Amino acid sequence: MHMCATCGCEGDGGPVVTLPHQHPQEHSHPHEHEHAHAHEHEHPHEHPHEVVTLEQKVLAKNDLLAERNRGWLAGRGISAFNMMSSPGAGKTTLLERTIRALVESRPIAVIEGDQETLLDANRIEAAGSAVVQINTGSGCHLDADMVRRALDTLDPVAGSLLFIENVGNLVCPALFDLGEEGKVVLISVTEGDDKPLKYPHMFAAADLVVVNKIDLLPYVDFDMNVFAQHAKSINPQIELIPTSATTGDGLEDWFRWIDDHARINR
Repeated sequence: MHMCATCGCEGDGGPVVTLPHQHPQEHSHPHEHEHAHAHEHEHPHEHPHEVVTLEQKVLAKNDLLAERNRGWLAGRGISAFNMMSSPGAGKTTLLERTIRALVESRPIAVIEGDQETLLDANRIEAAGSAVVQINTGSGCHLDADMVRRALDTLDPVAGSLLFIENVGNLVCPALFDLGEEGKVVLISVTEGDDKPLKYPHMFAAADLVVVNKIDLLPYVDFDMNVFAQHAKSINPQIELIPTSATTGDGLEDWFRWIDDHARINR
């Protein structure tokens, strides 16, 4: 699967890390890491084997940085969950409900990924969580270096739950380890029950699928049993939780999953 050659990650302008209510500024102070994509994108004159080699280098460099993130988080007892979905599946609404339900019992921090705007970060902050925004520009996924820089700015409290809301996309985010504790894929019933077959890499990588907007099941052509069969044909170990972030149905099951997978409860 080609990454940056086809996904829109090429282009001018790197990621911008911003706290809500601040004017976006390029994150410019020196870091130990370089951006994993800085000089490793395909150019039109390159041959296919060169593209594959470049992509392997990008992923290898990202994986190294992800392991450093994982060690940094583990040393502080922070459990990070990488939230991935198509645009509009309901990630931000689910996080708002989650923050309001759990923030009194434990510290919560959010890294918010979008190509542009601070709109979702402002919603997360209003729900009661510490949050930092990564605007990726033309990039369609977060990577481990972006998360490292966001952690520098966010500085989450030891023992926190950290939710990383990835850019809305079911392709490239599946390939990039961020150092997270678990990968969560959110889909809505309006997207169709064939999603696992169309995006197998995402469902193969996921630990959990949250099937959102179940309040709309009477109005859409979506078979939960068929969806579950497709998902488990890709990943037999995957867990599924049906929810409605709007009505609250299924959210207690989601909260229990977080408790079961959070480092602070081990």
